[in-house]
Amino acid sequence: MSDDRIYNDIAGKVAIVTGAASGIGLATVDLLHARGALIIAQDRDRTVRELAKPGIVTMVADVRDEGAARSAVETAVAEFGRVDILVNNAGIIINKPVVDMTLAEWDNIFAVNIRGVFLHSREAMRAMIPNGSGASVNVGSYACFQTFPSIAAYASSKGALAQFTRTLAVEAIEHGIRVNAVGSGDTVTHILDHLHEDGGAALAAYGRHAPIRRAAQPREIAQVIAFLASDQASFMVGAIAMVDGGKSVLLQS
Repeated sequence: MSDDRIYNDIAGKVAIVTGAASGIGLATVDLLHARGALIIAQDRDRTVRELAKPGIVTMVADVRDEGAARSAVETAVAEFGRVDILVNNAGIIINKPVVDMTLAEWDNIFAVNIRGVFLHSREAMRAMIPNGSGASVNVGSYACFQTFPSIAAYASSKGALAQFTRTLAVEAIEHGIRVNAVGSGDTVTHILDHLHEDGGAALAAYGRHAPIRRAAQPREIAQVIAFLASDQASFMVGAIAMVDGGKSVLLQS
C-alpha cells in the first residue's frame, strides 16, 4: 500500500491551492489529489489548466485580485459543495537593496505575498465557519524570522505572513478552523528564474549552506503542508512549522 493511501483522512475534503502551476503548489496539488482530496488549483500562469482532471478544477487568476479569492471559493462550493482546506502558496521574491527599490516593486511583493493571503483566507473562512471546521496552511519561509541583504521586501512580507497566521489562528479556532504555516527552506522551484538562467540550480546551490547540505524537493514541503491540513495535526494552532533543513537554527559566523 502506498503512503498516499495510508493517509486517507483528507479523502473527500475540498481544497483550494494557490500558486498551483509549479513548484510547491504543484507538488501539493498532486499529493492532496493522490490522497483523495478535491481541488481548486489556482494560478496566474495559464499552464495550470494542464492539471485539470477528475477531482481537480483549474482557475487562471491573480491572487492580488479580490475577485480571484471570491471566485475560488464560489467555484469550490459550486463544484464540490464546500471548502475544507486552503493552501496559500502563491509567492514572489525580489532581490534588491532598499535604496534601489521602487515603490511599485515593494507594493507588488506585498500584494502577492500577504494581500493575496488575506483575501483568500477571508473568503475561505467565510465558507468554512458555517461548517464548524477547516484548515488553512500558509506557505512561508525561513525569512519569516531570518533575513540577509537584498530581501527586505520579501522578508518583511513573510514576517507579516507569520503574524497574520498567528492572529487569524486565534480568531479561527473558536469556529473549529485551524490556521498554521510552513516555514520552507531553499526548495528547488522556479521562484528565482527571473534572477538566474537556472533558478532551480541556484536554489540547489543555496541549499548546500543549510546543515542538511542540500535544498528541498517540492514534495518534501508538500508533505508537511498535507500534514498541517489533515486531522493528524488537530492540536496545531498558529504554528510556523520550520521545514528548512536546519537553516533557521544555524548561526552563521
